[in-house]
Formats: sequence, structure tokens, C-alpha cells
Amino acid sequence: MNHYIDVILPLPIPTRFTYQVLEEDAVVLQVGMRVAVPFGKTKVYTGIVAHMHHEAPKVYQAKLIEQLLDEQPVVTPIQLKFWKWISSYYMCTEGDVLKAALPSAFLLESETVVELNTKTTIDEANLTDEEYLVYEALQRQSVIKIKEISQLLGKKNVLNLLQKLVAKEVIIVSQELYKQYKPKLIRYIKLADIYDDEKELQALLENLNRAPKQSSVILRLFSLRAKSKKPINVKELSKESGASASVIKTLVDKEILEEYYLQQDRTDQQQEVEKFQVDLNEYQQQAYAEINEHFEEKKVTLLHGITSSGKTEIYIQLIKDIIAKGKQVLYLLPEIALTTQLISRLQKYFGDDVLVFHSKYSLNERVEVYKHVLEGTKGKIVIGARSSIFLPFQKLGLIIVDESHETTFKQYDPAPRYQARDASVVLANFTQANLLLGSATPSLESYFNAQHHKYGLVTLNRRYGNVLPPEIELVDIKDKYKRKLMKGHFSDTLLGEMKNTLLEGKQVILFQNRRGFSPILECNTCGNSPQCPNCDVSLTYHKHNNSLRCHYCGYHMAMQLQCMACKSTEISTKGFGTEQIETELKSLFPNYKIGRMDLDTTRGKHGYEKIITAFEQQEIDVLIGTQMLTKGLDFRNVDLVGVMNADSLLNFPDFRAHERSFHMLVQVAGRAGRTQQRGKVLIQTYNPNHQILQQVTTNSYAEMYKEQLQERHNFKYPPIYRLIKLTFKGRDFNGVNEASSWFAKGLAQGLKENVLGPEFPPVARIRNEYYKNIIIKIPPEHSISKTKGFIEKVKKTYDSIGSFKKIRVIINVDPY
Repeated sequence: MNHYIDVILPLPIPTRFTYQVLEEDAVVLQVGMRVAVPFGKTKVYTGIVAHMHHEAPKVYQAKLIEQLLDEQPVVTPIQLKFWKWISSYYMCTEGDVLKAALPSAFLLESETVVELNTKTTIDEANLTDEEYLVYEALQRQSVIKIKEISQLLGKKNVLNLLQKLVAKEVIIVSQELYKQYKPKLIRYIKLADIYDDEKELQALLENLNRAPKQSSVILRLFSLRAKSKKPINVKELSKESGASASVIKTLVDKEILEEYYLQQDRTDQQQEVEKFQVDLNEYQQQAYAEINEHFEEKKVTLLHGITSSGKTEIYIQLIKDIIAKGKQVLYLLPEIALTTQLISRLQKYFGDDVLVFHSKYSLNERVEVYKHVLEGTKGKIVIGARSSIFLPFQKLGLIIVDESHETTFKQYDPAPRYQARDASVVLANFTQANLLLGSATPSLESYFNAQHHKYGLVTLNRRYGNVLPPEIELVDIKDKYKRKLMKGHFSDTLLGEMKNTLLEGKQVILFQNRRGFSPILECNTCGNSPQCPNCDVSLTYHKHNNSLRCHYCGYHMAMQLQCMACKSTEISTKGFGTEQIETELKSLFPNYKIGRMDLDTTRGKHGYEKIITAFEQQEIDVLIGTQMLTKGLDFRNVDLVGVMNADSLLNFPDFRAHERSFHMLVQVAGRAGRTQQRGKVLIQTYNPNHQILQQVTTNSYAEMYKEQLQERHNFKYPPIYRLIKLTFKGRDFNGVNEASSWFAKGLAQGLKENVLGPEFPPVARIRNEYYKNIIIKIPPEHSISKTKGFIEKVKKTYDSIGSFKKIRVIINVDPY
């Protein structure tokens, strides 16, 4: 009986592929293992075994697998089920999900290599000119890649030629698999075994009398060994003895010292664990009891707790309960910046049980975390950004989604374009785990579900320690400009409050949601401003390196001293970013330390950590930042928060602009006055009567929810209607127009007035590709799966039209 397996390949193909397996391999093979399989003419890919059976494929001849790559499965059955759901719900392929879910080091890549056949005698006269060129190259170089042969012959397709050479037994073609994961090895040093004998040791020390540096290394080694039984690494010995690496190398060459390597776990965190008791106040205790009650009947619960109400203490208590039952916890955060503070807090409580998983970690570190979670060796608690929902949990008991309103839980590119908050509801269902969504400003969707009793709802409306919420004041900058009370971008009110706060030894946070110095550079003579040649946006001026940059494609050029159109030297900047605020502050407060936290200053792995730690330790007096600052950070010494311009948030072309503005302003206000003294928040705006700003000052979430829900109802937006967005992109402007119009007509036949567009987005060209969008609104009474089925049907017809081949269609389900 023949054995077959269905394999998921890391490619955007809609189906699984079937391969044949030999009898001896079939015995050890299990679902979830990796196999190297041939695909296409020359490539070998790593696939995941999804199903084992005895049915041969009807349409094609099943190829044999190349090799087994694992002894144990690396993917669990629940993961495979979860992948299938994500691929079906978010309308992408399982291959897309596989690429997102597994660290890329697991997906070995192959390169076809050609080598000379040494077992036969080759008749050179029998070879054509091209064949002889390949033969000659192989005599000089034992192994050549197919790409190199293409370059040598100046031809793209060399497969026919290689097949002829294989037939003539001149060459052997094989696949070389490249393994990407490398364990971390640390070099240690010890005295050679021969010197365990006292006489030999005495003789050695006498010999080294003439080499004082070498002698000092040996004596230092003895003293280190006497202090501790731990192995001694080369760095430590070099530091302690003051000897250079070359002195130690000389001793190794003389065979006096021996070096050896030990593998070190990259996820090790040296942290003192404190014996802890979380003291919950009566309000937290009540919320904790209510959460556990809801967990009994509903698996999903929303914790609506105002900023600084002590949600983290409740989380820690829940984590403690779950760990006591021998289960795992997944703690999801929207932003890497947030993990810094939280990790150190949780490690104090739980020590080595805490593992971290996010994109700033190296490839090898991600592999080690994945293996720990799979094997259960470590990682009872995993803290991570959205991608950590794909980890291979064995006994998941609780998922906490902190700051669950955040838009960064949504993955926009590449596929799968999933929303981690929504996907974690399904993951909790598959693993029978409890799910807690925590936020001071829940998303409308989550609150809507809680109001309609799909989720449990727990409210915590007292700040921890009965600290008063900050006083929020709106500053009318239109009036301030009229009365000439502005200094740069600062009103006299904000400057006065900053001076008072800094004099009291307290810290200030300033929020401006745009990085760089100035978004527009404009000529005063002709009005021209430098544009990006690849995108439909103007270039942003960055002062720190005196350059103009595109924030979409990364294009940059030197700052222009004269207008590029009329050569006038009268150039001014319009608008402002974090960098300009920093420059102005340094001249206004020269005696205070100013810090900046945005994408430009946090590029490295520990970029966030350095800035947050410096601010916590009060090395920075004023911290300016973008939205990174708004999310759940806990600074005890901040008394004043200033929002430089609230209007840029409110006037954004998006149906969620008002809801997001409310979230962001309430969150940034929550960073102020987290201890006994009441904090203050100043929001500068041209429109102080705007209803959202009025709701922020009174922190009335219920009022905002009611008003926004009414608008969503009137204009048919989520959570009442569901959305699917189709984006068409390509380099040909007319092609994008034609393709999107054709698709919209096809959709309108079945979905009638629920199809909007096609329309160009606000930025219609990025990296020389044109974009056009179609929005599909799905009414509550319509079946989502049938609508998706219809879209797939139209897309199949679209894919068969040759003239549309160059225009990509991106499907984004729940694109908000």
C-alpha cells in the first residue's frame, strides 16, 4: 500500500500538495513534522505535514519527499487547526500563515548545485561549446550553483543544457539545504589535564617566571577556580587578569590551557526573583472576583479599567492562579515599547518562567523561544507582540490582551492580514483557555460585544490608591496666536505649567504624533515643495542629519538651500514634528535634559529600553514622543502631559478617526499624576469646542461610545456592518483603473449597493505603484462566508484575464 502526505508549503498557493512517502519513512512520520520536498523544476522547500493518507492525487503524479527534517513534530494539531481558520477567515493561503507562524530559520531553503561526475571518463569531443564551458568551469571549481551557470553562459534558462550533461554522465545535480539556525556557543578555558599533577604544575610555574604576563593569567585562573566551581570563559579571564586575548591564545598554542565551547540559551535572563504577594485593594478584589465569575460561563471577558487603576496587578494575580494549575499564559501587548517595563515587573515575580517574543529579537532568539514553548522546558508566561499567537502552546490556560483597543494588533502587510485581538478569541476557543481583554478605552467592537452579552464586562473606575484622575484643560491656540501669546509652537499656558512642574523636580511628557522636523518644505516665492519621486507625498525635513525623507519608501536627499523650481533662496518649513519640538525646547529650557522617543531614536533592539530606563531614573526631564508614549507606560514622577496639536488626529480621513483620537488623548492623559499629587494635561487645539475633545476632558467613554455608535449605524460601518477592503496595485496607472473597475462591476452583480469604489486612497502612489481601493460593506443579515465565497468566485474569473496579470489584488478582511 502506498503512503501519501498532504504538505503545506511556504508559498502563496491555495491548496496543499500531495507527496509520496517510502514505507520506512511512513513509520516515523507524524502530522506537524517538517519535510524537504521538491517543488517546480529546481527548488526544494520545507513543508509541514498536515495530513497522512493512502489516496494518490488524481491530477498529477505525486513526487517522493527528499528527506525528513525532524524527529518530533514542530507544529501542534491545534496550530494546524488555527492556521486553517486564519487562512479561511482572512482570505489568504495556508502557505502565507505558515510563513508568518514559523521562525524563518525553520524553513530551510535549497539551492540547486552542480558538481563534476568523477566516476566516469568524459569524452570532451562529444561536448558542445556551451557544455564544454560548464565542464571547464567545474574543473576549476568543484561545485557551481545554477545561478552562476546562468551568468557564465548569459542565458536565463539552462535546465535543458544541464539535463543533456546529466544524460552524458558529465555532471551530478543535487540540492544543498541551508540551515539558518545556529546555537550560541561561549568559549571557555581550563588548565590542561596534565597539570593536575603537582610536579608538572610546579615545573610549569618555574618555566613561566620569564613570561610574567602568562604567569599572571595562570595564577588568576587558580584564584577564579578557588572562588567558584563554574566554568571560566575567555572574556572573564582576560578582564580579571588584565591580559590581552593574544596572551591567552599563546598559552592555548603551547597546550598549557585548553579551550572548549558550551551552548548558551539566548533566552536566559539573569533576574532576582522576589517572594511576592500582590495586595489588591477592594475595587481590584471585586474586579478580580467578577472576572473569575465571567470565566465560569463566558470564556471572553472585557476589563474596562481607567488609566492607572491597577489592571496589571489583577493580571499578575490571574497569571499566578493559572501557573499554579500547571498551565501556560500568553500576554499580548500592542507595541514592543511596552514590553520593556512589563518584562522587568513580571520577571521580578516569576523569574525564568517569563519568555519574550517579538520582531526586534534575532532569528536565533525566536527559534529558541519557539522550542522552549513547544517542549515546555521554559516559558509558562510568554509576553509578546501580535505574532506570538502562533507559538506552539501545549497547555494554554489564559490569554491576556492588554491595551486591546490598539490598532497595532492588526497586521497590514504581508498576508495573513489578521487582527490578533480577534484571532485570540478563536485561539482561546480552540485551546479551551480564558481570554481577558484589558483597556482604559475599549474599541467600539469589543464594547459592543460586551453590551450584547457576547463578552463578560468588568468595570474598574477608581485609580489605584484613590489617586485623582488628571485635570484636563483645552488651550485655544487660535486665540493665543491672535493675541501673540505663542512662542514657536508653545502657548504661554503650556510654557508656564512646564516651568512650574520642572521647578518642583517633576517630569513632563509632550505628545506630537509626527516624527521628523517639519512635514513640508515650501518656497515662499513660487509655492513649490519637494516631492518624493516614487510616492505622492511631500518629503519630510529631518534636522539631525539635514536631509529630506519620504516616510513611505525611505527615499532621501540632502536639504535644499534653494527652491528646485525657481532657484529662490526663500524657503520655509510648514508644520512640525517631534524633532522641531525638541529643538525649540532646547532653546527655551537650556538647563534641562530633553529626550525624544520616536521611530528615529528607537531603531536598535534595546532602543526603547534605553530611553524608558533613562526617563524612569529621571535622567531626562522632558520626554517628547509619538504614539509610542500613549500605551500603558507607568512613570511615577510625571505631573504634566502636553498635547502639542490635537487637530491633526481629529481631521484624519478615516471613519475611526474620532474614536482613535479619544483613545489616544485619554491614554496620553493617563500618563500624568500616577502618584498622590494630581496631574495636569494641557491639550492645544484650534477647535476647543469639538465634541471629542469635550468628552476627553470629562473622560466620558459612555458618551463617546453612544455618539460614535449612532454615526456608525447611520453610515453603515463596523461594528454594525462588516468590511472587506480590496486594494489593486500595479505600476501601470491605466491598468489599475481598468482592473479595479472590472472587479467592482463583477462584485456589484451580486452585492449590489454594498460595493463602494473603486477610489484612489489619500496617497495613491507609493514606490512607483498606483493604488486603488474597493470597500465591501456586509450588512448584519448577510452571510459573511457566502459573501467571501462570491468574492473568491469573481477573483478566479479576474485571475484568468491575461491583461490583468500585472495588477495585484490584496484582500483585507476587517481592514481597521
